[in-house]
Amino acid sequence: MKYFFIFIVFFYSSLHSQINKKTDSTAFYVTLANNNNGIKNKKNTEFYIQKAINHSKFNTDLETQANLHFKLGKFYYNNNALDAAAKNFRQSLFLLKTVLPTPTLAASYCYLGLTNIKKERLFLAEIYLKKSELIYKNLNITVVSHDINLKKGISYKLKKEYHLATITLKKVAEDSTILSNLGAKSEAFYQLGVVKNSQKKIDSALYYLENALQINSKNNDIEQKARIILALSQSYKEKKDFDRAYSYLDEHYQLKDRISRMNNAKKSLADFTKFKTKELFNARIEKEEKNREEQKTYKYSKLISILAIALITILSLLSLSLYKNNIIRNESNLLLKEKNNELIIAKNKAEKASRARSEFLSTVSHELRTPLNAINGITHLLLKEKPKKSQINYLSSLQFSGNYLAKFINEILEINKIESNKTEVENIAFNLKELLKNIKNCLQELAYTNNNSFILEIDNAIPDYIIGDPTKLSQIFLNLINNALKFTKNGEVTVIAKQEFTESQHISIYFEVIDTGIGIPEEKLQTVFESFSQGSIEVNRKYGGTGLGLTIVKKLIKILGGQIKLVSAVGIGSSFSFKLNFQMVSEPIMMEEKPKKNRTVSLNNKKILLIEDNKINQMITKKMLENKGIVCEIIDNGEDAIEAVRHNKYDLILMDVHLPGINGTIATQQIRAFDTTTPVIALTAISLHENREMLLSFGMNDVITKPFVPDDFYTTISKHI
Repeated sequence: MKYFFIFIVFFYSSLHSQINKKTDSTAFYVTLANNNNGIKNKKNTEFYIQKAINHSKFNTDLETQANLHFKLGKFYYNNNALDAAAKNFRQSLFLLKTVLPTPTLAASYCYLGLTNIKKERLFLAEIYLKKSELIYKNLNITVVSHDINLKKGISYKLKKEYHLATITLKKVAEDSTILSNLGAKSEAFYQLGVVKNSQKKIDSALYYLENALQINSKNNDIEQKARIILALSQSYKEKKDFDRAYSYLDEHYQLKDRISRMNNAKKSLADFTKFKTKELFNARIEKEEKNREEQKTYKYSKLISILAIALITILSLLSLSLYKNNIIRNESNLLLKEKNNELIIAKNKAEKASRARSEFLSTVSHELRTPLNAINGITHLLLKEKPKKSQINYLSSLQFSGNYLAKFINEILEINKIESNKTEVENIAFNLKELLKNIKNCLQELAYTNNNSFILEIDNAIPDYIIGDPTKLSQIFLNLINNALKFTKNGEVTVIAKQEFTESQHISIYFEVIDTGIGIPEEKLQTVFESFSQGSIEVNRKYGGTGLGLTIVKKLIKILGGQIKLVSAVGIGSSFSFKLNFQMVSEPIMMEEKPKKNRTVSLNNKKILLIEDNKINQMITKKMLENKGIVCEIIDNGEDAIEAVRHNKYDLILMDVHLPGINGTIATQQIRAFDTTTPVIALTAISLHENREMLLSFGMNDVITKPFVPDDFYTTISKHI
């Protein structure tokens, strides 16, 4: 406020002295025109410029007349009166034809060119603009040539000539010689961002707008910054990044509020100036014959007295306001501190509850695996012992329920691991095409069951080998394709893998799984990725399933750096799509020759030591081993197991991880101190805090997860004997 009133005093005294100077009326009318232009009074602005032109004709000052015609032409140009603008620019050029080249001459050519751009006379516009640039160059005015290109680019943009606009604006944006006019450079980047936004090239738009914002920070143009921030908000909104869009929009409104306050201050100044200008103008006409020096001294003293009183009053009010604001600020700070403490407490409680939930789910899923292993194992044994025909259906149902429950527990544990940040991303070389073909072969039987056509479309441009996480990618596709085949009957399921782009040693691949199944209702599209959600109760009853598959898919894709998109319509089908980035293999991969599959391993009379504390699991595992002719010895604790291995020779050791006394990992570690050859396979109901790599680090050769599948159980044993 202090600087504001000092400026008023200075402006008023300057204006007063100008009016009372012994100058002609042309300058006075120009001053009135400028003041009215400042307060957006178009009618009076035009009137006073015309008055100044008429008065200058009496003095035969051609350069002044030319400058005034240019000023009037620019006024019409800014108000889109293009014909009137062109007429005045041409009049300015006519008056200056006998005068040495001046900045006004160059500016007249420039604006005449811009006027023709707006009138879509591009050929004529190019001629005028080149003449303008030549005159500026001869006058050694280089900065203005960049302004010309900037105005040309903006005009092209308004006419939606985006290609010409981009070329023209880049001349300004990419010119490293512009040092004194950062505003033009920042504006060029901003306009480029707006052009790319109009062309829906959002990434390019963000690049130019970020550059515009960076340069603007050095130029400190608030109105320009507000426009750049708003454009950034719109671009992030188009990119679906709503958090950033909202953040920039909020900053834009703050800047607009600040600009509004500044404009109000300017308006107050303009109103004050308009009033005083009119008062002084009347005083000049009525008292022109009086002694000007006495009048000047009197009015100046009076104004100083009034402004001094006003300034003292305002400073007093400002001091009072600052005092009250200080009290309010202190109270607000105390309240904010209390709220922050409450938020910290609430955050800690939420984190504690989340950890407790994870531990609970992990413990429950782990503890369920042991009895479930007994259920599945006994069911398997009963089915192998030739049950009665009437019992087969019961045992098959029991086997199905056990497998369903095992899958459910596995999915709960998988989600729990992801949410607890226990999932690690692998980066290994793998054959994407072979992986997709293997998945197709694995699920082909389900496709036949529902009479579905299963199509795999792989882009030939995709390299055979890329670097990524094949395990998680397999989980994603198994869930998506299994769902597509399950919810589609007598239809078609298509899996697409298409190369998006390659850059340096990176490749982006677009994946899509399309089906012609039952589809998903529109109101369920946002909730279908939530845990235990299957669209409706009817769908769950008819098709079954846990409702966790899509939750796992979404979380895994996010971990791999992608985002899944869903398009679906009831009765038409669904499409799940996502993009993932992979590294390209820099050197050729040497394929290892796969062992022949027809070689069989005899397990007859092999001696296996089973360390297991659960009696039921002892019975089941021993029976399954004896069915293959294996000699099984059982020990129920780690200490005795170590001594047994020390004094006996075994073909293989099955080691339960959770044992009374020392657990299976420590027992294995101690066995490896004196026996490094006997294979040790871990038997575990793997929990949140366990993983395959951790168990292998203790010296185990492989891991069998409870409840184990009999075929996998025998295969793993055969591999190590």
